[in-house]
Amino acid sequence: MRVLAAVDKFKGTASAKDVARSIGHACWELGIECDEVALADGGEGTLDVLGGPNRESVVTGPLGKPVKAQWRFQGDTAVIEMARASGLSIVGDAQHNDAVAASTTGTGELIDKALDLGARRIIVCLGGSATTDGGLGAIRAIRSPARLKAVDFLIACDVTTQFVDAAVVFGPQKGATASQVRLLTGRLERLVQMYRENYGVDVSKIEGAGAAGGLAGGLVALGGKLIPGFEMVADEANLHDRVAQADLVITGEGQIDHTSYDGKVVGGVIDTAHHFNKPVAAIVGSIDFELVIDDALIRPNPLLAISEIYGREKAMNEPLWCIEHATLELLRNYVVN
Repeated sequence: MRVLAAVDKFKGTASAKDVARSIGHACWELGIECDEVALADGGEGTLDVLGGPNRESVVTGPLGKPVKAQWRFQGDTAVIEMARASGLSIVGDAQHNDAVAASTTGTGELIDKALDLGARRIIVCLGGSATTDGGLGAIRAIRSPARLKAVDFLIACDVTTQFVDAAVVFGPQKGATASQVRLLTGRLERLVQMYRENYGVDVSKIEGAGAAGGLAGGLVALGGKLIPGFEMVADEANLHDRVAQADLVITGEGQIDHTSYDGKVVGGVIDTAHHFNKPVAAIVGSIDFELVIDDALIRPNPLLAISEIYGREKAMNEPLWCIEHATLELLRNYVVN
């Protein structure tokens, strides 16, 4: 028997690599072969999944203070996770953010550094941003945007929000008040015109251009190509072949809800498993029952939530122990049945 552990992070408690390792350890205890693969959806955590950082640069943080941002440059490929330069976590939380002033300058500075090093392929992972500047800060920080024309410039994201809608959809979770959302929306509308005039690109018509507060649209205006984050990571991890070789697929994430099937890891893994007619189970931190309104969300069978099995406190404090023991229980039942 061969198990594939293809999982996302349990946000705030365990990395995707640690989750996969815990499932693998449970398999080892039972003498079952396990192929461990950490996945992500193009947002926070994607850099770790794609090899982890091997560089650190001081750049301009979202509110103007210098920050040390980790990123990756290997061969001719740069991987930049915008949250590490322009993320909400850098300022603390929404209450400490200035939603109007927050800028993507630091992300642009990392792109500029990658170009200076001769990058021929640049992957920018979106998600977790503090910003709604439409990418203007990043654009201004790239000293010679024309250099991007010679680069395979990829923008990985997991949302379909349009450019002008970014403030309404994401602004409040970044600390924007109702009046600030209106102000930010007006600014995005002006940027649509600016990008059309300066770069010949109508970002208002591009699905997903509103990702990371419109950073996606700004980078597309410079020639970037928007790609689904999960699909990009799945390709890099050779997920399809690994699923094809498995007898059982186990996926997981911190919380399963109706968004889990909208470009996220759990939904993508389940769809891939079904394509190859492979049984698939899920181990998650918790289930948002108010949001689980689609019967399709119960497709992983079984679906185990460690917060229900072991209690919320233990699930938060000892997630890897819980994941390992939930896997043991799952596999024992699977083998018996």
